Amino acid sequence: MIALLEKIALVAMPPGAFTMGETQNDKFATGTERPAHRVAFTSSFCLGRSPVTVGEYRAFAPSHANDEPADWPVVNVTWDDAKRFCVWLGRETGEPFRLPTEAEWEYACRAGTTTAFSTGNEITPAQANFLYSEDGRRTGVGHRTSVGRFPANRFGLHDLHGNVCEWVDDAWHPNYEYAPTDGSAWQMDHASAPRVIRGGAWDYLPRLLRSAWRDSLPPSHRRDNLGFRVALTRES
Repeated sequence: MIALLEKIALVAMPPGAFTMGETQNDKFATGTERPAHRVAFTSSFCLGRSPVTVGEYRAFAPSHANDEPADWPVVNVTWDDAKRFCVWLGRETGEPFRLPTEAEWEYACRAGTTTAFSTGNEITPAQANFLYSEDGRRTGVGHRTSVGRFPANRFGLHDLHGNVCEWVDDAWHPNYEYAPTDGSAWQMDHASAPRVIRGGAWDYLPRLLRSAWRDSLPPSHRRDNLGFRVALTRES
């Protein structure tokens, strides 16, 4: 299992602070991204360089998607499946793997930028896997692509924009009123609460790939454009 840990490449995120939520002058921003608020991380954490792949997930669930390329991001997994994968990976490696928090995810996606995307205020088919341009023209390949095919952001992370949406740990809240400011997960009392998804997918418009974009699904839901990546906090 050491080989699996080495394959799931991790990137250390530096401590720091950022403004989470609505990007200034973003015409596609919605009330779910407001109010923009400052979040500060006092310690570092690690995030998967890419979403968990089909091949990596098969080490946990051998019969999953046997007809799919091993280097595509895994999909058709529930939030509960993703949590179980993290628990299993933790047992196998001795490391406390988990899902990222929503704040960690956006901090990593922005990678120090304050624009709509980590690529600026526009994103192109050379920079991410999405299907349609904003004027409705088909520009993408129309399916998932190998992780790492598109350029990494400034933090060295791939596929935070497009390819697949990603589960994060947080329960869904319709806006950021009273959101945590320390980067922790924002939870609710009942386990069946909808969970946040981030990042946009291969069949989306660019506006749904923005760094601040967020949506939710029930934790038992599966989709052909929804996967996850892992996070890890190591004791210093």
